[in-house]
Amino acid sequence: MDFWRAQRQPQLGVKRPPRRSYTIYRNPAEAEGDPEGLQMKVVETEETLPPLGNTSEKPMDAVTRCPWWPERWKVVVSIILMVFFVFVVGFLLGYVSTRGSSCPSPGDLLVVPNDESPFEAADKPPGPPMYWAELREMFQKYLNEEKIDETIRKMSEAPHPPGSSRLDVLSRQVLDAFASYGLDHSWTDSHYVGLQVPNWRQPNFLHRVDANGAVLEKLPLGDPQVYCPYSASGSVTGNLVYANYGRQKDFAVLKQRGVNPQGHLVIVRVGEISYAEKVANAEAAQAGGVLIYPDPFDVLQDPRKLGLPPNISIYGHVHMGAGDPYSPGFPSFNHTQFPPVQSSGLPKIPAHPISTEVATRLLRPLTGPPAPQSWKGRIPSIPYQLGPGEPGFLLKLGVQNVKRSVMINNIFGCIEGRYEPDLYVIVGAQRDSLGPGAARSGVGTAILLELARTFTAMVRNGFQLRRSLLFVSWDAGDFGSVGSTEWLEGYLTMLHLKAAAYISLDNAVLGDDKFFAKTSPALIGLIESIIRQVDSPNRSGQSIFEQMTEQGRRWENEVIQPIPMDSSAFAFTSFGGVPAVEFSFAEDSRPYPFLNTMLDTYDNLNRALYGRLPAVAKTVAEVVGHLLIKMTHDHLLPLDYWCYGDVLLQHIGRFNEYSPQLKSRGLTLQWMYSARGDYTRAAEKLRKEIYSSEEHNERLLRMYNVRIMRVEFYFLSQYVAVTETPFRHILHGRGPHTLGALLEHVGRLREAPETFDEALFRRQLALVTWTLQGAANALSGDVWDIDNDF
Repeated sequence: MDFWRAQRQPQLGVKRPPRRSYTIYRNPAEAEGDPEGLQMKVVETEETLPPLGNTSEKPMDAVTRCPWWPERWKVVVSIILMVFFVFVVGFLLGYVSTRGSSCPSPGDLLVVPNDESPFEAADKPPGPPMYWAELREMFQKYLNEEKIDETIRKMSEAPHPPGSSRLDVLSRQVLDAFASYGLDHSWTDSHYVGLQVPNWRQPNFLHRVDANGAVLEKLPLGDPQVYCPYSASGSVTGNLVYANYGRQKDFAVLKQRGVNPQGHLVIVRVGEISYAEKVANAEAAQAGGVLIYPDPFDVLQDPRKLGLPPNISIYGHVHMGAGDPYSPGFPSFNHTQFPPVQSSGLPKIPAHPISTEVATRLLRPLTGPPAPQSWKGRIPSIPYQLGPGEPGFLLKLGVQNVKRSVMINNIFGCIEGRYEPDLYVIVGAQRDSLGPGAARSGVGTAILLELARTFTAMVRNGFQLRRSLLFVSWDAGDFGSVGSTEWLEGYLTMLHLKAAAYISLDNAVLGDDKFFAKTSPALIGLIESIIRQVDSPNRSGQSIFEQMTEQGRRWENEVIQPIPMDSSAFAFTSFGGVPAVEFSFAEDSRPYPFLNTMLDTYDNLNRALYGRLPAVAKTVAEVVGHLLIKMTHDHLLPLDYWCYGDVLLQHIGRFNEYSPQLKSRGLTLQWMYSARGDYTRAAEKLRKEIYSSEEHNERLLRMYNVRIMRVEFYFLSQYVAVTETPFRHILHGRGPHTLGALLEHVGRLREAPETFDEALFRRQLALVTWTLQGAANALSGDVWDIDNDF
């Protein structure tokens, strides 16, 4: 059963659009007015022949007058029956041949859209072939830049946080848009989640105090709607330490220079890593609280463009995870009986954003060792000392945020595939925003709606989707991909069997100089082929690929990045085991300065792009659209299962330098190397099977597609609990079961041998090794096909 067949009633006060039924051959919406598209119903009726004569009126019947009549009657009846039989047989043969002409044999359905091999619409009589170039032309024909521009303006007129009346209006508009496009299904999926919001009765504060706690100065925190969701509540008093970006290596530098942040507040710059990681690192260094400010070095763009005013601060959540932190691993449906647990990623120290203006007043009186040269920003007349400040320089930070239960609504639209409708390709975008959200949510929502409209038009005009295409508008994205993660938690048992890929449209346009693909490795090959065919938005006559490979640069180094935790794609890959990607254009020198601020408006984003915002957004839509065409139509899923052999080799190769230390303790990584080898052999075996198999065998293709699409899922550790360690992917996830955690632990053999725990090492090695071996076994196919000497 597909989840749209068991959905809950839509919220938002909107009457759900009527459902339409479809046969596997025809779409009734196309069949209207098309005689060959109408369904034929054969009705069997039983007729009673009237009497040939009235024997009551004549004393002598026909038999009496003509003794040979019964024999002639039998001949006549036989002839009539024979003619009727021939007619019925001829009619049925004609009907079957007619249906056969509009429903080709399996061999006709396996054509891959490219320049060499034609694609023919399967639900119409044979016509001119449709090549890959024609599919691209059809997509370009229906894609409308003006509609994208109009939606961005509408979505970014004012702040629209989860649960607000403004977001309810926008949600209804998105649902109505899906219904108006004529999608096969459209519906909402509601969750009840815990969100942290400012306490209007007890606002957050930052004071300078003396040793007795008396307030010397009240420092402004600015707009009360700008805060750090999921910060610990309470107050902390201490001196101040400057920790650059708040990375682990930054706190290591502080330790090397004799600066101990324990018990103090630390002040860190925006950038490099997420707010959640900054606060987690500060907490690990035993700091008392965190202040996060935008340094002009990081947010002041090219002088010709816009910069962030000094009195503006930048919001961001600090939950080291995704989803509702008050129901970790559990879906936040209304009927869920939540256990009394919280996410381990919730910080235990308070955190709050501050403006450059306030940061200047805090950094100026700092003493202590000078900061490294690379730590120095661009605040005028600030020496950038590490601190702590003078003994009398104390700060008191108070955070009084409160938890509130909010109903959020994810909105779905679906075009069902024809031949593998139970396999989904999902594309989604965040809809909410604590600010106006032009870049944060407006662009992504505009591209999402335009893709839904464009693909529906393509289907009406002959394009056949082999697999189902889901368009999703997520709620509560500004709180850590809450909407998308809760949906994953609610339907994980079926999604890992059905979801082939996920494409995120969040933060799609932050500039136009560079193009990034934050992706799982399985999609890298497909991404390369697509950006070779899509024109650059700011280089006339060049493709994106050509732009990114100028001066001999390697495209992978310029384009490919790991998926960050604050992307909805992260939960799909690390939690759900689904290949995922997030595309974005960004500035070459400095990031878009207004992201996650109250100045993230259409006008500011468009001015930052010199009035070319709609054109750049359309380019992103083209990249995503081409990927969706390939993913929903190709007879064999274009996912690179082979690449993980090379990815594993790169990760495992880092352990080689520690071989002498491990050997001296009688330890070895041989079993992990062997498991990696088994995976590579299984991938090569599958490649040969596909290459030598019958091209038009639907059963084999289905079997191969299932094995290919689950490769990402195979790398989710089956040996840790999802409620305690939700991001189970051993390469992209987080926790002691990952390859990264194992490498970090082995690194202690050189840096701090006394902290190396052999029992923990053996456990971590077992978790990684058996997950790799399980992936190799699963990729091999049936149990009798597994061939390893492990």
